[in-house]
Amino acid sequence: MANPILTVHDMSITFPDRNGDLDALDTVSFSVQPREFVCVLGPSGSGKSTLLRILAGLLEPTSGSFTFAGGKPKIGMVFQQSNLMPWRTALENITLPLELQSVQADEAHARAQELIDLVGLQGFESSWPRDLSGGMAQRVAIARALIHDPDILLLDEPFGSLDALTRERMWTELSRIWQRRQKTVLMVTHSISESLFLADRVLVLTQRPGKVKLDLGVDLPRPRADEMRYTAHFGELARRLKEAIG
Repeated sequence: MANPILTVHDMSITFPDRNGDLDALDTVSFSVQPREFVCVLGPSGSGKSTLLRILAGLLEPTSGSFTFAGGKPKIGMVFQQSNLMPWRTALENITLPLELQSVQADEAHARAQELIDLVGLQGFESSWPRDLSGGMAQRVAIARALIHDPDILLLDEPFGSLDALTRERMWTELSRIWQRRQKTVLMVTHSISESLFLADRVLVLTQRPGKVKLDLGVDLPRPRADEMRYTAHFGELARRLKEAIG
């Protein structure tokens, strides 16, 4: 087994509150291997999104630590809402990170077009965000997060605002994109089925303050087809996750 690309050790965070301090995470420890897809599952308020924000450098832990192999990595992040700039086309939203890095326009457009093709948005390069469906907007957000070739991709319930059918289609799309790019992914979700369809491992957090209650390996073959969700083994893994969530 390769050395972990991410190691989290006894990490905790407490937020000040006028009614007393709020403990969000409590001594969370785990590691992630290169090119591994890990989902973080747990009840509302268990600190899942807080965990991602700490790893993205948006919050500081109160105690404990996390380290990335090789120093500070390039991180891509996708939130529940696509957060596209309404005055920029789909392609212009995707190129934004490269513009901020002063990459030449021709190179930025070529890399964006490659990602447009990867996420299945051919023909929508000049579309405005208002003209995109929720699923298409999230494809743009995923492409934008990938364009600077991140070492780790952090996904905070990227399909949580989509309807059920679109959400399930996006599972297949994200799985396909991951198979092509083989990025290390850490994804927060509330969905047991989503986590099993996508992940190599699922971490289950407890009620607040979040602790790792279960670290479950997902031994389902890839590529994963929708029919796999109706197998006995998928059902057994889902039962174990449901029991851990409580």
